[in-house]
Amino acid sequence: MATANAAWPNHGGETGEMLRAPDFTAPGLGPVSAWPPALRQALDLMLASPQRAFVTWGPDFIFFYNDAILSAYRDENRRIFGRSYRDSWPEVWAEVGRYFERAYAGEAVARNGMHVQGMRGNGEKIDIRVDLTMTPIRDAEGKVAGIFGISADRTEHFHTAEREREAREALEEKSRTLEIVNQAGSAITGDLDAARVAQTAVDAGVALSGAQFGAFFYNVRDAKGESYMLYAISGVPRSEFEKFPMPRNTQVFAPTFDGTGIVRSDDITQDPRYGHNAPRKGMPEGHLPVRSYLAVPVKTPAGEVIGGLFYGHAEAGRFSDAQEDSLASLAGQAALAMDNARLFEAAEREIARRTEVEAALQLLNDRLEARVAEAIGEREAVFAALQQAQKMETIGKLTGGVAHDFNNLLQVISGNLQLLARDVDGQERAERRVANALAGVQRGSKLASQLLAFGRRQPLEPRVLNVGKFLVGMDDMLRRALGEAIGIEVITSGGLWNCQADPTQLENAILNLAINARDAMEGTGKLTIEAANASLDDDYTYKLEDVPAGQYVMLAVTDTGSGIAPELIEQVFEPFFSTKPEGHGSGLGLSMVYGFVKQSGGHVKIYSEIGHGTTVKLYLPRVRKPEEVVVGPLETVPLRGGSETILVAEDDPEVQATVVELLTELGYTVLRANDAQSALSVVESGVAIDLLFTDVVMPGALKSPELARLARARLPALAVLFTSGYTENAIVHDGRLDAGVELLSKPYTREQLARKVRAVLEGKRG
Repeated sequence: MATANAAWPNHGGETGEMLRAPDFTAPGLGPVSAWPPALRQALDLMLASPQRAFVTWGPDFIFFYNDAILSAYRDENRRIFGRSYRDSWPEVWAEVGRYFERAYAGEAVARNGMHVQGMRGNGEKIDIRVDLTMTPIRDAEGKVAGIFGISADRTEHFHTAEREREAREALEEKSRTLEIVNQAGSAITGDLDAARVAQTAVDAGVALSGAQFGAFFYNVRDAKGESYMLYAISGVPRSEFEKFPMPRNTQVFAPTFDGTGIVRSDDITQDPRYGHNAPRKGMPEGHLPVRSYLAVPVKTPAGEVIGGLFYGHAEAGRFSDAQEDSLASLAGQAALAMDNARLFEAAEREIARRTEVEAALQLLNDRLEARVAEAIGEREAVFAALQQAQKMETIGKLTGGVAHDFNNLLQVISGNLQLLARDVDGQERAERRVANALAGVQRGSKLASQLLAFGRRQPLEPRVLNVGKFLVGMDDMLRRALGEAIGIEVITSGGLWNCQADPTQLENAILNLAINARDAMEGTGKLTIEAANASLDDDYTYKLEDVPAGQYVMLAVTDTGSGIAPELIEQVFEPFFSTKPEGHGSGLGLSMVYGFVKQSGGHVKIYSEIGHGTTVKLYLPRVRKPEEVVVGPLETVPLRGGSETILVAEDDPEVQATVVELLTELGYTVLRANDAQSALSVVESGVAIDLLFTDVVMPGALKSPELARLARARLPALAVLFTSGYTENAIVHDGRLDAGVELLSKPYTREQLARKVRAVLEGKRG
């Protein structure tokens, strides 16, 4: 027996030593020498694996593991190594047993982020997250005899994500609180009506604290010095308080009305000051139930206590330190505003007694009303701009999502049509129909691209450009697009600054504006394109959303066409809106221009007058960098295949099938994976791979950029090419494709795929 055990491979480490022990046997398996070859081979692979690997054998799930996982079971070795996992550790088996049983039934199991809880034999609590993969082991007859598994500890990853979520929620709550305090402060600043100030403060306090109700009691005492007047109420009808006598100077209320401090209690009924004053000994019968209690004095800078803000909730422990701080700030603003209101009322009474100053008072009121009206007007203008920006952002998100699904569908259709074209080669009618269908796919692709442009979700590749030189390069294209009946004049200012933009998208934007101008002029007229330096000051950008003041390169396109009605100006940038007759345009040209410029950090302004034409001005931020050479188009890359090995990671089975067949026809050896985790497993298997071709958006915890990083860490010479119908924020940040990232947008043709793959494999474009 000792000789047989000693023959076990020496790379097994501590667990290998356990297997080589002369007296080692496993229940139901006997001594090592009697074990089946399939088991010994699986254990050999397990012991050699650098990952946390394990093997179970037989219907009793006899459990073995390697040194990488040893720390997780060290205290359990005596009772679980070489023993039935199910019987030795029933508490943990209750969590994971169903996955072992599925694997033993012949299913390949992948369970990411599984939550495992239980208790070790030494009483230590288990609370971890693991990524678990299990593959059935079959004997010579094809019957499942055991399981080979990998268990990756993801506990810290989940803890980090939880901490990030909590921090994000705390930041959001802080932002929300600050916004409410600022809004309330803006509303009460300059308001000379004490009742409105009090009501605004109470309403804001309810929103800040999450209280069920809030109230402001004015510090007006009766002859006995004990009563206070209800001034404002929020969260419940006023009748809820009016049916009770006004509060008296009890021990609970005293700190607030005396101005000695804030009173906050998680359960006021347990407060030692509560319930000591006759006749009710606490809240009167029928009063709103209060457990959580928060009271803040409203005290002027001079120290006078005007009153108090009181908030209550029927549940205990509802108010926090942050809420207390926010309400203290709110009370300070309210005190100042109410003090001002009271002073103003006193001044009015004095002015009423002194008729000689009525003219001065009227002048003061007129000026105050003018300032208020001006402030309201500015606020309404800013709010209108914000509403418009939010509407455009919402539409952009919707169109981005639609474009993503649309591009995936188009890729399936396009790929299969290109494959079908080879099958019908020489059949004229069939070839014509396939060509018509592919043309439709191209139109759909252009539509999706325009939607992504409007939604500011296209992957831009900006370059530092001189717009004047750029316009010179477009001269022939513009003249062909507009025809001989339209005159074109290009005006470029001297000393033109550089800007940063995606040259392809800028070219599309200028061409769209030119074609719109041609249609507005009905084929005859003059088009003027002007490039000049411009500065947008604070007065201009004050009412604009996301447009900082500063230096810009201005590009203006002016036509002598029919013009646009004033009531339609605000709608022309919305997708599918068009002033053209039905069937004469998609309504996406200007929306594409708008989205591209906004994604590039710029601004768009349109001026138009019926019968006198239209001017569209594009403002692109100035950059103080030298002009870059624009790389040649992808079409200059040779159209050919190759013999390299490509790993395709694509979750859409139909897209995966077509791209695998297209690449195979080009001569490549193709491996496939349904998600990022599966692709990483292929990489880690050690097979030689030249290119990883992966979709950007796939299901699962492992994302495509992380897959690329891990794959390159294991295979430094690996080339990576991303593909997507919509990249989200995975490889595009601040509206730009990440540095060093290669992307082939869906849908793509066989020729585009072939050229892009060769360009990436050869490390060049053009």
